[in-house]
Amino acid sequence: MQPIQLLAQEAAGAGFSQLIMIVLLFVVMWVVMIRPQQKRQKELKAKQNSLKAGDKVITIGGMHASVNSVSEKTVSLRIADNTFVKYDRSAIATIVTKKDDASE
Repeated sequence: MQPIQLLAQEAAGAGFSQLIMIVLLFVVMWVVMIRPQQKRQKELKAKQNSLKAGDKVITIGGMHASVNSVSEKTVSLRIADNTFVKYDRSAIATIVTKKDDASE
C-alpha cells in the first residue's frame, strides 16, 4: 500500500475510536448521574401524591409540620396549635415515618 493510503486509514481509525470514547463517556455519565436523579424525582413525586391528613412532613425550607388538609395542588400544614400555613405540594421534601421520628 502507498503511504498516503496508510495515513488515511490510520486517521479514520483514530476518528472512530474517538467517537466510541465520546459515546462511552455519555453512557457512563447517564448511568452514574442522570438515571439516579430521575429515580429520586419519581419517588419524591409519588410521595407527594400520597400525602394525607396527619402525615408528618419536612418542607424544602426545613420546616417540620403535620398535614392538616390536602387539595389538588396545595397542602395545609399545621406548624403549631391553631397555626396553619399553605404550601404547594412540590414544597414537601420528606414524609417522616414512625421509624424516622423515633431516631430523632
